[in-house]
Amino acid sequence: MTELTFADRVQRVEPSATLAISNKAAALEADGVDVVDLSVGEPDFDTPENIKDAAKEALDAGKTGYTTSQGIPELREAIAEKLAADGLGHHGPENVMVTPGGKQGLFEIFQTLIDDGDEVALLDPAWVSYEAMAKIAGGTLTRIDTAKYDFRLEDALGDLRGAVSDDTELLVVNTPGNPHGTVYSDAALEAVRDVAVTHDVTVISDEIYKEITYDGVSMTSLGSLDGMADRTITLNGFSKAYAMTGWRLGYFAGPEELIDQAGKIHSHSVSCAVNFVQHAGIEALEHTDDAVAEMRDAFEERRDMLLEEFADRGVDVAKPEGAFYMMLPVAEDDQAWCEEAIDEAHVATVPGSAFGTPGYARISYANSKERLQEAVERLDDHDLL
Repeated sequence: MTELTFADRVQRVEPSATLAISNKAAALEADGVDVVDLSVGEPDFDTPENIKDAAKEALDAGKTGYTTSQGIPELREAIAEKLAADGLGHHGPENVMVTPGGKQGLFEIFQTLIDDGDEVALLDPAWVSYEAMAKIAGGTLTRIDTAKYDFRLEDALGDLRGAVSDDTELLVVNTPGNPHGTVYSDAALEAVRDVAVTHDVTVISDEIYKEITYDGVSMTSLGSLDGMADRTITLNGFSKAYAMTGWRLGYFAGPEELIDQAGKIHSHSVSCAVNFVQHAGIEALEHTDDAVAEMRDAFEERRDMLLEEFADRGVDVAKPEGAFYMMLPVAEDDQAWCEEAIDEAHVATVPGSAFGTPGYARISYANSKERLQEAVERLDDHDLL
């Protein structure tokens, strides 16, 4: 048998750490082990009924064929209206690309903008796939550590200014953030704007958790700031806010020439997002605010409960303002800690080192309060807190 030779691009990256942990949890559960899985970034709620009904109606209406590659006009118009409400009125439907999930959208952006040797700046801790996407595209990485400031970007601005230069091609900003749940302040985003303008850097604003914020905190879209309209690519999707992870529907918006160039990759890879799912996406955007608010309130209650449980055990955790994650300080060897947590306590978490921040474990509180309570007690019983 001929030995396969694999491309350099695929050997630059490792499998997703979050999916690896989730797969291990699933394997243990298949063997009859009761695992509290806090590793997956997936809402534990069912997709709202009105969205499912819209998909069924589209199926019954025969919406099962290919669509235009960029997405059906009605969905792109609905997305443009949402963007306008977020202060991004400079984006019309022609500035929107609909993708099979937000991850595909990010992949297309990296492939469109990054050449071999181009520098990509990440704010650590950063979602695991940013690094992989940059490496697959041939990019190099510059990383700015925000963990030492309890994930507050406004306290890390000196580090940001020192790291980003004229050599930086792309800066990725994710707020509310995965894995830390921090919502960056307007002052911090304005400083990002100043750095980007000074060094002529393009910025990805990953806003996938924009609808999930707590304590009355709201998130400003980076592209709405003066000077950022033409240099910001705004990414969002339906997975998190609308509990539609398996539907695979996302989008990004940016200058029309970016959409044209990314469209080449899009058309030669995924062709288009699923037709009837796009129709469900319209319903999600236009008639689901109440369901989103109910899910957000539940996440906030869980966050508060976890913070109280950890505080009662003397563990200080930075308070998330959005998303549904928190970073739990653990042993210096966070990989070993997470392995012990799943093997001994049967609690699945993700090592902080997977996000560029060792010494932490990411906990997803997209689980019931009862299971979250069980997880804390198991970790405590095994002296892991």
